[in-house]
Order: sequence, then structure tokens, then C-alpha cells
Amino acid sequence: MSAYRRVSSLKTREEFCSYLQSVNAEIPLDDALITGPGAPLGQPFEVHGRQVGNRFAILPMEGWDASPEGRPNDLVRRRWQRFGQSGAKLIWGGEAVAVRPDGRANPNQLVIQEKFLADFASLREELVKYHAASFGRTDDLLIGLQLTHSGRFARPNDKKRLEPRILYRHPALERRYPVEGDSAIFTDDEIETLIEDFLRAAQLASRAGFDFVDIKHCHGYLGHEFLSAHSRNGKFGGSFENRTRFLRQIVAGIRATVPKMQIGVRLSAFDWIPFLPGPDGRGVAMEWKDGIYPFAFGGDGSGTGSSLEEPVAFLHLLSDLGIRLVCVSCGSPYYNPHIQRPALFPPSDGYQPPEDPLAGVARQIAFTAALKKQAPELIYVGAGYSYLQEWLPLVAQAAVQQGMVDSIGLGRMVLSYPELPADTLAGKPLERKRICRTFSDCTTGPRNGLISGCFPLDPFYKGREEARLLQIIKQGKEEK
Repeated sequence: MSAYRRVSSLKTREEFCSYLQSVNAEIPLDDALITGPGAPLGQPFEVHGRQVGNRFAILPMEGWDASPEGRPNDLVRRRWQRFGQSGAKLIWGGEAVAVRPDGRANPNQLVIQEKFLADFASLREELVKYHAASFGRTDDLLIGLQLTHSGRFARPNDKKRLEPRILYRHPALERRYPVEGDSAIFTDDEIETLIEDFLRAAQLASRAGFDFVDIKHCHGYLGHEFLSAHSRNGKFGGSFENRTRFLRQIVAGIRATVPKMQIGVRLSAFDWIPFLPGPDGRGVAMEWKDGIYPFAFGGDGSGTGSSLEEPVAFLHLLSDLGIRLVCVSCGSPYYNPHIQRPALFPPSDGYQPPEDPLAGVARQIAFTAALKKQAPELIYVGAGYSYLQEWLPLVAQAAVQQGMVDSIGLGRMVLSYPELPADTLAGKPLERKRICRTFSDCTTGPRNGLISGCFPLDPFYKGREEARLLQIIKQGKEEK
């Protein structure tokens, strides 16, 4: 267990600010929450003529729990219903949906298909219905669907067996996630076919009633890998123009076939070298002795630093393509989770945090703010806020008021406490027993072949058989 203090132990504003200073985490913080008509977090914003009713967003929360055919089931529906009950007016993708079966990150990931289109339409409709039941108005609700191919991290048939499809050989990452031979590398022709699969998926999403699609470019999945494909030959690698051709062709196809469909991009705006557990269990950066580290989009070449140059160029490209919605994330949950998903308690296949997680939160807030200054015409959804726990509302309000971000994205928090946005906007005290404490069971479960969910805090998951199995796994025991 690390020596970092739990956020829940920082009871006063003075104590919280003092601790932030001690761990070199510069995080904006307001003195008091503003509620009512003038509440900063309750202010609407506009996207392509649509009004979004407040400054909270629900980030994609994939549960490893759909049917083997990729069809929504009761577990998926329950999660989406809770998204609707959250009070957030921007639903960023709901969860990652594969555009074809081999692109799944697990055998129970959703796959959008013609034969199950009615299920996807009803999934969205139930979210709207639950939102209407709690909040009345739904015309200011914007709902997207995140489209993806998992690429290097595809596990379409067996939760424990990678079946990677890659764009280039990655000598650092393949030390941990081996790739056998070059047959896993997409050819240019295969990429063209994949682009058609994304277009079909976007057309289906439009027919199902979604307002926008997110062309996923984050967390080490295939869209993200395009951005670092410097060593790839051909028209999808090398130059910045070639590395963004995949996105540009998808956007052009969507504009031609479903012109009313909005487009967003969730982006890992910077990346670092893979981390591994050190002798004491804390994460340490993988050794790299071959000069500049070339595989981190948004990196500065050191492996553990960032640069604005290419991320800003990418944002200007989004603007040129008429895309206004961008959700800023970083890194990958597979190989450097402490920068992407700050947590005090790592998942079972992770490492102890090498820095106070608040430093990771501060890094994401600051990088998003820097991007927003460079391309202010875009709408920015921030991430990394769940670790702030009780202090989330005051930090979120300060970040919005100071123009550092436009919308506050909530991921893990919504699994344990989906109504946090509604309670914050109403000025209600937060329910401490429901606040996500980043125990990482929602990640440890899937890493060990189980479904995802908040096993410690949500009674629904706490009472399931998976909760018992998860405890056995965490204790390092085998079930007898």
C-alpha cells in the first residue's frame, strides 16, 4: 500500500490545498459550490445548433457483459438507464462499440449490426426515458455512440487470449504483449475495408437515433495507434497527413452518406512509454536505450514527457473537418494506467502508483486547458476527475469557470454514483458511501475474465457471484 493520503481523509479545503502543494499538483479549486440559475456547471453550451443542457458528460463505460453476439442485454441496459438518471446532458458514446466482431476487446463487447439494430435503438430510447422520468426535459440531451476497433488489444473470442491486429511492430510494447510474426499487421487494402466498416457502423448509429459518433482515437486501440505509426510504410503511416488519413476518410464518408450525423473524437492527447512494476511494486518506466522514444503521440521523445505540437495540429485538423466535439484523455489503461486513470488502488495486473494520483489528475486538467487555449473553437470534454472524490464538484466548477474545459467527463464515478451530476447541480451534499474510491475492482474483474461493475459500492454487483470470485482472485487463492 502506498504512503499517499486518501482523498477522503482530506476533510477541509485548507487541508486539501496544503496536500496538493506537497505533491506538486496544481488543481483549480473554488471556495463554494454555486447552485441555481447561475450555476457554472448548469450552464448550457451549443454544438452545431444543438443545445446541451449542462456541463457534465458521461464517458464510455464498457462492461464486458453483452451477449456473445455483441447484443445489448439486461446488464448493458441497466448501465445505460443509470447514465440517463445521472443528470448529465452529454452522453459520450455510452460505451465502446466494435464496428465488426474481430475488433472486440473482449468476447462480450457490443458490436453494432443490422440484425440487432432495434436493440441499439431501444438502448438509447431507454436512456432518454429514464432521463425524462428524473429531469423532464430531454431536448437538451446529446447522445453519442463510440465506434472502435481494438487493434493491438483485440480479444474477440477468448477473454484471456489476444488476437491482435496492428499497424506496425512496437518493440517496447511487444515485450509485454507479444505479437507473433507480421501477419497481424493490417495491409492498406484491409484498412480501406475497415474504413467501410466504420461507415456502415455510423450509418447504423444514425438509424438507431444517436446524435453523434465518436471515432475513437485513444488508449492504445487502433485509432490511437494510427497517430503514432511513424514507422509504417504506405499511405497510412509516416507523415502526419498519412497518419490521419484513416480519420479523414471516415469523416468524408460519414459526411457523404449521413450528413446530419455529428462526429466527435476521444483522443489520447499524449502518451508515455509502457510502465512495469518495479522491485517494490511501484510502476517504473520501461527502459529504452535506442534514442528518442518514437511511439508516443503527443510525447516529447523522452518516453515520460509531453509536447503540444502534434496534438494541437490534430485539433486544428478536427476543426478543418468541421468536428467540434473532442474528449481529451491520455495514455492507455493497458501499459501506463497511472497517467490515464489515476487511482490509489491498482488493478490486479497493474502496479502501485509511482506518483500521487492527484498529480495525474492535475496533469490531465492542465494539458486539456493548454489545448483549449491553442484551439478554442472546439468543445472540450475533460477526463480524470473521478479521483477527486468529495472535491470533484469544486474542482469541476473552477475548471469550467476558468475556461480550462467545457464539460466535465465522469467515468468510473458513474458506476458507483450515477446521480452525482444531478446532486451537484441541485446543491445536495454528496452521498459519501457511494463515491468512487478507485478500488479498481471494475478493472480487476474484467482483467480476470469477469464482468465489470462497482463491486465494493453498488449493492447490485456486491450481491452477485462475480463479487465472491473477485475476492478470491484478489486474495491470490484458487476456488476449491
